[in-house]
Amino acid sequence: MSRLPDRERAPDGDIGPQEMVLSRKNVVLVDGVILNGPTTDAKAGEKFVEDACRLIMEEVVLKATDISEKVCEWQPPEELKQLLDLELRDAGEPHHRLLERCQDVIRYSVKTNHPRFFNQLYAGLDYYSLVARFMTEALNASVYTYEVSPVFLLVEEAVLKKMIEFIGWKEGDGIFNPGGSVSNMYAMNLARYKYCPGIKEKGLSGLPRLILFTSAECHYSMKKSASFLGIGAENVCFVETDGRGKMIPEELEKRVQEAKKEGTAPFLVCATSGTTVLGAFDPLDEIADICERHGLWLHVDASWGGSALLSRKHRRLLQGIHRADSVAWNPHKMLMAGIQCCAFLVKDKSDLLKRCYSANASYLFQQDKFYDVSYDTGDKSIQCSRRPDAFKFWMAWKALGTLGLEERVNRALALSRYLVEEIKKREGFKLLMEPEYANICFWYIPPSLRQMEEGPEFWAKLHLVAPAIKERMMKKGSLMLGYQPHRGKVNFFRQVVISPQVSREDMDFLLDEIDLLGRDM
Repeated sequence: MSRLPDRERAPDGDIGPQEMVLSRKNVVLVDGVILNGPTTDAKAGEKFVEDACRLIMEEVVLKATDISEKVCEWQPPEELKQLLDLELRDAGEPHHRLLERCQDVIRYSVKTNHPRFFNQLYAGLDYYSLVARFMTEALNASVYTYEVSPVFLLVEEAVLKKMIEFIGWKEGDGIFNPGGSVSNMYAMNLARYKYCPGIKEKGLSGLPRLILFTSAECHYSMKKSASFLGIGAENVCFVETDGRGKMIPEELEKRVQEAKKEGTAPFLVCATSGTTVLGAFDPLDEIADICERHGLWLHVDASWGGSALLSRKHRRLLQGIHRADSVAWNPHKMLMAGIQCCAFLVKDKSDLLKRCYSANASYLFQQDKFYDVSYDTGDKSIQCSRRPDAFKFWMAWKALGTLGLEERVNRALALSRYLVEEIKKREGFKLLMEPEYANICFWYIPPSLRQMEEGPEFWAKLHLVAPAIKERMMKKGSLMLGYQPHRGKVNFFRQVVISPQVSREDMDFLLDEIDLLGRDM
């Protein structure tokens, strides 16, 4: 370490940037680096943030509901790489160039806020949760201890308490985490820990062959979680569903009994409330009866369908969810809290969640702090750093109230009902089934196939229609709509209604546009 003497100003009064730094008194050098004062140009940084926020406001927020804007500006990957100039170089770029980069990112990104983005189980723009996201990003908070995140820990506690109330539990526990897939993994691991607590310290050796049961229509995260946790994908028993995609309780009972006869150890049933493709809701009461009879943990993956709990009209879809031991529920889907916002909720109030996941890191979770350390909830998570995702949902809930969130659900399902009736009226459109939620699955049959008998050739040709229309709509940028084959059925469209910015006219446009893009096939 060395100190440099003050420098006298040059006779002509000119002074360079380096001399300005060195002119400070008591300049300290360590390894050749000047440590006096900040090196960041705060004024320039503030100006960049101001300009970037203006750009976001003009190009994203103000255009979010403008149907004259494209949903996407499609570019092939190699061309997009060149347009974006992704290379990272030794020297930085000036702010005007960075703003151009921001403009390019916005231009070539898919506009999930657009009223005609129907591609996923999330869509639209909630202004209140957006502001909450701006705040959490600016504050850069991590939710593990009260000392570093007092407000957001209390917000999470309040939101979890209210969600537990809507499930129908008198009390419970929970935590927000990054995604419904992670919630399902939490549930699987927690159920296994409850079944054999010694696994936390002793590991898998000596355990019986564990087996779990879930719907054949379940989310793929169940299979991934079993693989990740060392249970093994082959030990996930997929229970058959009926024609509407609901788990058949009699089949579940049969498979549980078979597993026991084979000497395996059943420990978990995962039911689904709102399957990804068909939007099916498993019969929870009947499944809960089986779980109680056999002493199995019941987890309900309500990542998609859980938001129906806020609707007095539609909460019947989740009849019996109060009997579950754990629930996954994603407010970033139907309730538009912004990706990602996902809660894992547990009926247990004996600190089972903490006992399962805690590692008691002494540099974070000291027990001799000057405040109530029960508010240091981070040890319930498998994460260390954790985003304050509950705040986005809290802000939207505060703004809209429970009645406003209920109306959001009711309107989405009413629009879904309207689209179903329009599909029935139109030539060339065919429903797979009557939906019970916001997933509307249908085929578009172009004129060239409408007189063809529904045999192997018909289905083979129809299989090619949805991907071709999807390509055309994306290159045109007029809308985005998902498609898939599913359990023996050829490619069909899956329309999902979520955003309150979507109107009846958008439903009509959807069908008109598909017909326009596909009528020559």
